[in-house]
Amino acid sequence: MANTNKVITHWKGNLQFESDNPNGKTVLMDTSPEHGGHSSGLSPKAMMLSALAGCSGLDVVSVLDKMKVQVSDFRMDTYGELTDEHPKYYHSVSVEYHFYGDNLDENKIKKAVDLSVEKYCGVMEMFRKFATVKTSIHYHNK
Repeated sequence: MANTNKVITHWKGNLQFESDNPNGKTVLMDTSPEHGGHSSGLSPKAMMLSALAGCSGLDVVSVLDKMKVQVSDFRMDTYGELTDEHPKYYHSVSVEYHFYGDNLDENKIKKAVDLSVEKYCGVMEMFRKFATVKTSIHYHNK
């Protein structure tokens, strides 16, 4: 049980839930008005895409830092395509890595992304169990 994470998710009324994190931080979840919510928090399915991007982004930034590669900005656009039938889940996911800077070292950036995608990112590995995951890298040299 050493590698077990526990979160507590507490109903806050209507369709709103608050979930904690092992570090003590909390996140609010809700749904859209068309589904009876108030859009006062993040949707659970969108949070899955955020978790995927966050997991990979942490890897990429950490590896780039170790390689002493500088970027002025970095963003990931993550798209998830849901099935038509219930239970709706992401059957196809795309992660676009966008790097901005002067004279970007494309080889090292690609290596950092590949290490995350192929080796380090556990959330991406989980997604691969139920979805086709595509990635692409976009360089924006100033």
